[in-house]
Amino acid sequence: MKQTLKLSLVALALVAGSAAQAQSAGTWMARVGATGIYPQVSSGDLSPPAWPNTQTDVSSDWSLGGGITYMITDNWSVDLPLALPFTHTLTGAGAIAGVGTIGTTKALPATLFAQYRFGDAKAAFRPYLGAGLTYAYFYDENATNTLNALSGGTPSNPTTFSIESKFALSVQAGATYSFNERWFLDGVVGYTWLKNTTTLSTGQTQPMTLNPVSVAIAVGYRF
Repeated sequence: MKQTLKLSLVALALVAGSAAQAQSAGTWMARVGATGIYPQVSSGDLSPPAWPNTQTDVSSDWSLGGGITYMITDNWSVDLPLALPFTHTLTGAGAIAGVGTIGTTKALPATLFAQYRFGDAKAAFRPYLGAGLTYAYFYDENATNTLNALSGGTPSNPTTFSIESKFALSVQAGATYSFNERWFLDGVVGYTWLKNTTTLSTGQTQPMTLNPVSVAIAVGYRF
């Protein structure tokens, strides 16, 4: 009986120890869920030759997302969000509002965050703040016949465009809720200060402020 009691106490201590380490230094956390990108667009004018006030709007998109986090200390962590590419639709705005879709592009933002997590390592609910550097990578840009007609392109020489990929500062605010010492729910909202330039094959350029808001929710597991 005494031996059984000793073994039970040891097992209880091991479980308590693993729970205490669930959000402590050295912990790895992986998560999977959904991520949305909402550009807060402020479009510049397309350079001449173009109608005055020729502008562009950019749609939002959601994708399968997640990420990996490593706890450096009980409160400080580094985080790498992950997601499949986002597809954004470009539509006419300003003087060309109403013309519809003028192009599409895929975006793949890569960010590394430094995070500070509030509260005790054993707390079930832990809010956090983060700041980091984002590389906003744009690719697979496709122009429509509408853009071709607006810019003077021809079937034999259609107008194409490219969107500048660029580094930008990002911040975030989020929280995790632990169901137990392993499984947790994570929710976060982020903001990125992003300005770039779109260049048409005709030589025209258009500056644009995107400043996207990101929203993500995921279920995670600690190692």
